[in-house]
Amino acid sequence: MAFDYDLYVIGAGSGGVRASRIAAGHGARVGVCEDYRVGGTCVIRGCVPKKLLVYGSKYAHEFEDSVAYGWSHGEPAHSWATLRDNVNAEVDRLNAVYIRLLEGAGVKLHMGRGRLMDRHTIEVAGETITADKILVATGGRPEVPPIAGHEFVITSNEAFHLPDPLPQRITIVGGGYIAVEFAGIFHGLGCAVDIVIRRDRVLRGFDEECRTFVHEALKASGIKMRTETVIERIEATNGKAPFKLHTPMGGMFETDLVMYATGRVPNTQGIGLEKTGVQLDKAGAIAVDEWSKTTADNIWAVGDVTDRINLTPVALMEGHCFADTEFGNKPRKADHRSVPSAVFCQPEMANVGLSEEEARLTLGELRIYSAAFTPMKYTLAGRKQRTFMKLIVEAASDRVVGCHMVGDDAAELIQGLAVAVKAGATKAQFDATVGIHPTAGEEFVTMRTARPEPAPRKAAAE
Repeated sequence: MAFDYDLYVIGAGSGGVRASRIAAGHGARVGVCEDYRVGGTCVIRGCVPKKLLVYGSKYAHEFEDSVAYGWSHGEPAHSWATLRDNVNAEVDRLNAVYIRLLEGAGVKLHMGRGRLMDRHTIEVAGETITADKILVATGGRPEVPPIAGHEFVITSNEAFHLPDPLPQRITIVGGGYIAVEFAGIFHGLGCAVDIVIRRDRVLRGFDEECRTFVHEALKASGIKMRTETVIERIEATNGKAPFKLHTPMGGMFETDLVMYATGRVPNTQGIGLEKTGVQLDKAGAIAVDEWSKTTADNIWAVGDVTDRINLTPVALMEGHCFADTEFGNKPRKADHRSVPSAVFCQPEMANVGLSEEEARLTLGELRIYSAAFTPMKYTLAGRKQRTFMKLIVEAASDRVVGCHMVGDDAAELIQGLAVAVKAGATKAQFDATVGIHPTAGEEFVTMRTARPEPAPRKAAAE
């Protein structure tokens, strides 16, 4: 059978675009469809515009601190409309760049939602397309629980397009990385911010010491942390703010905007997977093997739709490996070990390797090194912001298996240290490395004393 394409990709986000371009570079005939904008969540309404908002929000602190360094200025004023529109203009530019990249690679772009009709047939905007191999790269989407009043909330998708001026009071429901990042953004831009979380601290799943450090820093900054709290219903007056958020036992508080950041789910609904034999896992993600192949022998999936490690660079890696394997005669699997990540909260957090809790579950004896200090930048300004660093070392091999940081430029520092952790560097090699002084980063190569290990538990008497 002659197919229209050797490869057809559903979804033109990070993973889909990378796989399309690399496969086309190997000589494949490639088509891709996208129902919103080319670039995916990261470029259009995720990490890129969010990081620009983080930059914008930090200037409030810079103005305050500059006075101790001799600068004088009037009362700073901020225009949300200017920041919002400039960020969205950059998103427009990047969208155009991604389209040009596909065109330059010879990939045919179809705008419209792709729907599988069978294992080799896709329908896009009324057009029927056939392909030998299919890659699903549809990413994920925010999920809002169906509580009463859920129609009044926004998600991170809408946060980039809020009208000017920003609301005076913003409540963010959720304690994950999206929640704490936007809390810092809105707080820095002058809003009174509440975070509502079910548990006692933010950032569940990260190293316990680090998440505690971030939680306390957010609270100290003036963000109100409503812990061990759930929202039962949201009430509005004539469908508008102020909103009344009702909690159990008759509790209630008011806010001007409610943003839910309670998780994302894979985009698997409505794309015809049930017609192809592609199976989903318990979380609704596409089940794949180590080669990103699904249960259908000619269909693969990469990125957040597979719910492995939901990070843009991971989607890029998975898409590139797929294309090299299937079209470049260079078989290789995506390596999901020691993947670095960052949370652009304020203060910033980043890590690579195992958390202390993960290491204790999987390894033997550990040596834990940590340091907490006030960065030099804040000694004159008097800002009460501290930095925390942590190394986790496997005692038997002396190998550094985890590296964590909370503080300014954490992501930049951890990116470099990720090379060392990936290469299996030992603590002795860290110790033998000369630090750059005065920097925060030198702490990673000058921590010499491990904290005492907890005494082993005694076996219960029979």
